[in-house]
Amino acid sequence: MSDPALYTVGWICAIPTKSIAASLSLDGEEHERLAYVSTNDGNDYTLGEMAGHNVVIAVLPDGEYVVKDMHSSFPNIRVGFMVGIAGGAPTSKNDIRLGDIVVSSPQDGTGGVLQYDYGKMIQGQGFQQTGFLNQPSTLIRTAVSGLKAQYKKKGNVIETKIKTILDEYTELSEEFGRPDGDKDRLYKADVVHPAEVEGTCGDICGTQPEKLVERRARTLREDKRTIIHYGTIASGSWLMKDAHARDLHAEERGVLCFEMEAAGLMNHLPCLVVRGICDYSDSHKNKDWQGYAAMAAAAYVKDLLTRMVPSRVEAEAKLKEVIDSMSQKVDTIGTTIQKVHVDVGELRMQEHRRRMIKWLSPSDPSTNYNKALEQRQEGTGLWFIHGDAFKQWKQHSNSFLWLHGIPGCGKTVLSSTIIEHLKRGTNVGVLLYFYFDFNHTNKQTLDNVLRSLIKQLYRKRPDARKPLDQSWVSHSEGSQQPSTSSLQSVLQAMLNMIDKVCIVLDALDESTPRCDLLAWLQTLVTNKSAACQLLVTARREEDIKSALQSWTHLEDRIAIQQSDVDTDIEVYVTHEIEALRECYYQRTLRKALADLPETLDETYHRILKNILEESLPDATTILRLLAWSERPLRIEELIDAMAVQPDESPSFCVDNRMPEPRDLLRICSSLVVLVQRPILGRTMRQCAECCGLPWTS
Repeated sequence: MSDPALYTVGWICAIPTKSIAASLSLDGEEHERLAYVSTNDGNDYTLGEMAGHNVVIAVLPDGEYVVKDMHSSFPNIRVGFMVGIAGGAPTSKNDIRLGDIVVSSPQDGTGGVLQYDYGKMIQGQGFQQTGFLNQPSTLIRTAVSGLKAQYKKKGNVIETKIKTILDEYTELSEEFGRPDGDKDRLYKADVVHPAEVEGTCGDICGTQPEKLVERRARTLREDKRTIIHYGTIASGSWLMKDAHARDLHAEERGVLCFEMEAAGLMNHLPCLVVRGICDYSDSHKNKDWQGYAAMAAAAYVKDLLTRMVPSRVEAEAKLKEVIDSMSQKVDTIGTTIQKVHVDVGELRMQEHRRRMIKWLSPSDPSTNYNKALEQRQEGTGLWFIHGDAFKQWKQHSNSFLWLHGIPGCGKTVLSSTIIEHLKRGTNVGVLLYFYFDFNHTNKQTLDNVLRSLIKQLYRKRPDARKPLDQSWVSHSEGSQQPSTSSLQSVLQAMLNMIDKVCIVLDALDESTPRCDLLAWLQTLVTNKSAACQLLVTARREEDIKSALQSWTHLEDRIAIQQSDVDTDIEVYVTHEIEALRECYYQRTLRKALADLPETLDETYHRILKNILEESLPDATTILRLLAWSERPLRIEELIDAMAVQPDESPSFCVDNRMPEPRDLLRICSSLVVLVQRPILGRTMRQCAECCGLPWTS
């Protein structure tokens, strides 16, 4: 009985034809069959000696399970071979013909065998390979190089060796002998063999020259030896019978032949794949060459084994150990790849988000928010935060509030107080905010606020990103800008995808043009498909008041009363006094007192110092006109008066008017106020005299 521990070479065949060719190559008689194999081993084995090595030949269509079972029954196998037939892929560079041999050889860092159905086809880019299979051991690759050099120097006598074997087994000559050369026909790719038609290919497809690829005649020297090709073998789970696909893989990936077994084997047994060419991987299947092709491949492997010293093979690591180690590495690599996929996915997502934000080019409202918070005195604005109106606004999923008041009463600071409170709160949903600002042109229009709100929502809620992603694609992947109408649709679609959102918009009166903005606000508030809580601040200017009153309720409009402002002033004064109490040393107290304005003149001096330098000429003109006027001026009168240029002719021109009249209030902030009723006919002179201030006529 044979001892399974003595066998060091594994030889895998997929069909009986190949195993017969392998067994015919054994030296001497086959060894006795094993008395015992592993319980789960269903393989059929042929045992024998070849070139001094004990060889196990296994036959089973599913190569993967052949290897697993072989390892169980023959634990000392050190090297492996996958030997059989394949369909050639001839090109102008690789003149592959029937009866030739292809040996898997690593190319450009690959394993010599690629899985051709493990990739993807991209229109306009061709086939992109995504995986190669394991390469054989260094010992085998070294032997291949040595045999290649030997053949180049002395030639090979593979065909002679096959003839010698068949002379002994004459009954196999017809099946395994070399067919006549006229049976080697390579049809053009557009000549397709009809399916399910009985008859030989020569009879059905014809042998006319115009249907065949013209090939040069091989030289006498080439005819005397079997031609061997080294390179990439393609393996897949389906049979290649498409000449166009064959040519594509051959040209783009350098594939020499196609087969079906190695793909299921190479990752379980790092082996050498050797194939005899029996057809051309097209619709013209040719069984005439299968036997000879199998014999040629077997003869090559036998020659290869003669280059491998048995003691050197026995010194190799057991394939079972190699595979176990490989499995551990694969598991580790798999974990690493999974992490890399996650990391790469996140990087791609970050890059996509960066491109989206760049495309939107939104303004940043946080600068206004932070500036207002710096100006805010801790404890102010609590009258609103603790008020019933704000509490009710927070409790309803669809609610609206309009905070209005005179210029300079602290609406923007109060907006930041509200935003800060909502940020700290719970059950708020998604918080979005925006500050309209006369000083920044990118914070004035409906388009500006839409871009900013979309950006904030896109960053905060990944589950609501789809509408913007779709818009980006529809605008030529960001090469075109969306219209304001398109942005409205995107924001509304995003809002519809989330449960609850809070939006705070400050200073609507600083927007332009207002009609579009007010119309959008009405749509936002009246659209019940999204749970939106909206809070806005604005002066009671006529267009804003008229628009908001048409679709809001009285309780939705909150006026900032003088008593509320007085409360915040009291908090501020109290804080300043408390700050003085913290001055334990005379020097710190003196410094703190020195920083406070001592007189009303100094207070106004500080206000004047805060006027922008470029606005000083206009501010001086405004204050002079109001100071010398016999009565308060209407804003239209003041605008016309400022447009007068005494040194020019004509001295008055309509084009010299200030485009936005209310900019007067911003130029002289805290010094000029616009009121909606007469101030009892008092001029600035009368007010000064009433307060006991000096007045020079």
